[in-house]
Amino acid sequence: MMATTHLLDEPPPLSFWARTAPLMKKADDLVHKIGERLTPVADLMARYWVASAFFASGLTKTLTGSFTLFGHTFTYPVSVFPTESTFTLFQYEYHVPLLPPTLAAYMGTATELLLPVFLLLGLGTRYAALVLFVFNAIAVSSYPELTEVGLKDHQVWGLLLFITFCHGPGKLSLDHWIGRLIRR
Repeated sequence: MMATTHLLDEPPPLSFWARTAPLMKKADDLVHKIGERLTPVADLMARYWVASAFFASGLTKTLTGSFTLFGHTFTYPVSVFPTESTFTLFQYEYHVPLLPPTLAAYMGTATELLLPVFLLLGLGTRYAALVLFVFNAIAVSSYPELTEVGLKDHQVWGLLLFITFCHGPGKLSLDHWIGRLIRR
């Protein structure tokens, strides 16, 4: 009888899941904390990726200058006005709906040069992301000879812009810092 009483006094051995649950919780907490710390960097990288693509496209539509610093050549717009070749592209290649080609050239060049700067800095980010998202959709629809690779690029940019619009600019943005100053 003593042996039976002794067995009842001992707790049953823990199952595999009961032993590993605390370790899984610690691992989950660590992964969550790392994700929280990297989210602002990921937001900035997504904004940079899209902004650089649109800004580079805008540079091809205007006069540019360049300078070299530490072996890297930086290109900048000398003017925000489209070149004659840009007007020709909008006249014969890009068929923007509802806009005359000259107005479309001006608006397209300005959009590609100005809004990526706002997007990268995180200033008026959701507005810039929304306008660039619509601009991206119009660009795809107005250029029928877009290749499959080009279409995939536009899809990635559209997705990143949509995520930025829905999620916001993140902590590494002027929007965030201005918001913190206003709430003080």
